[in-house]
Amino acid sequence: MVGRARIAATEQVVRVADELGRLVRGEPVAAAVARYGYRVEQHEDSVTGLESALAGAEDELDAAGRAVAALARELKRSRAAAASGQIRDLRRGLAAAAVQAGELGELVRAVGAGYDVDEAELLASGAYAKELLAAAAAAGVAMFEDDDRLLCYPSIVRVLPSDLALEIDRRRARGIRPSVVVEQLRRAQQAGPRFKAAPFLSSLAGAYDLVVVQQGKVAGAVVRLLDVYGVLTLLPGQSRDYSKAEFARDLYLLDQSGQNVVGSSGRRLRWAASSGTRGSGVLTTVARSGQQQRYWGIAFEESTT
Repeated sequence: MVGRARIAATEQVVRVADELGRLVRGEPVAAAVARYGYRVEQHEDSVTGLESALAGAEDELDAAGRAVAALARELKRSRAAAASGQIRDLRRGLAAAAVQAGELGELVRAVGAGYDVDEAELLASGAYAKELLAAAAAAGVAMFEDDDRLLCYPSIVRVLPSDLALEIDRRRARGIRPSVVVEQLRRAQQAGPRFKAAPFLSSLAGAYDLVVVQQGKVAGAVVRLLDVYGVLTLLPGQSRDYSKAEFARDLYLLDQSGQNVVGSSGRRLRWAASSGTRGSGVLTTVARSGQQQRYWGIAFEESTT
């Protein structure tokens, strides 16, 4: 079955090629298209990875591009013959252009038929996420799956099947070829995160204080980070706009910044571990080294100085 996704530009090229064929001779002529470097292959009825499918389409469109160049040269020669009145050359050129226009149409149709990928199904089924994880591993880029997101320090990736797109750090990305996405993530790692520790630390302290009051605890007591996250995302829709994965990533970035004193108050952040780090209530992210980093609880203690 031909894939659902049809590139409008590809269809337009077919129409243009057909029209060129009609203009110079009549209906397009099927011909041996191998001379443009394209081979028609039989595809088995199996699931095709997006990377290999796109690579195949890219190669085949290169061949179509060579056919376009050959047709353009023949049309240019025919125009020159018409301008100078060289009738034999004109007729010869028009006949050759008709054949090439037909071959071009055949080439583009073959690319469309060969690109037999249901992208929405690949993205929705999780097959694309697995392919992206494999591509990252092959490129030496640490990435792992956490619920419905892919964590790749310092980026967070979400697959959007209905849009045939990705969301990378809250930005929509339409280019989803796995090798291209992995290269973008690698460059983001090299550039480093854009993170302001001080404002995040202040927000964390404010949410911590509310949790302490809600739970009737004394100042400086340890509270779960999940409870702090609940306060930070109290308003409707905030948990969707600021996911647990993003919160865990920001905790790690704060941890790595070394900043643990809240403004001029002198209150100091203390990270707290628990047996909970091996069970529920744990927030997990990926560290710069590629290892998983886990967070469970925090406390803010008054300065003793």
